Amino acid sequence: MEIWINPACSKCRGALRLLDEEGADYTVRRYLEDVPSAAEIRDVLGRLGLEPWDITRTEEAVAKESGMRDWDRDEASRERWIEALAAHPKLIQRPIITADDGTAVVGRSEEAVRDALSRS
Repeated sequence: MEIWINPACSKCRGALRLLDEEGADYTVRRYLEDVPSAAEIRDVLGRLGLEPWDITRTEEAVAKESGMRDWDRDEASRERWIEALAAHPKLIQRPIITADDGTAVVGRSEEAVRDALSRS
């Protein structure tokens, strides 16, 4: 199991705390420092069953400056979104937990973290 975190994020810290309490075996990826490639983002999206706009933090300054809220959300625009996430990892919703069964969850709630734990 791997968890993509920003250490400054309270949701990330809460997810780590729960993983530790449950004795989970996991690897931490500080995705702002160890930036995921476009290919890795595509893989995680597939595991999540989501589109890039579903995991984009559109309230971040760079998203507002680029007008991302108004970008098309269709197959033709998918790569544009993925490239933006790879170029600006702060836009990626967090934490993302990849489970051992090949799935992933956005672990913003205790329920989501427990869901990831049940899959590993």
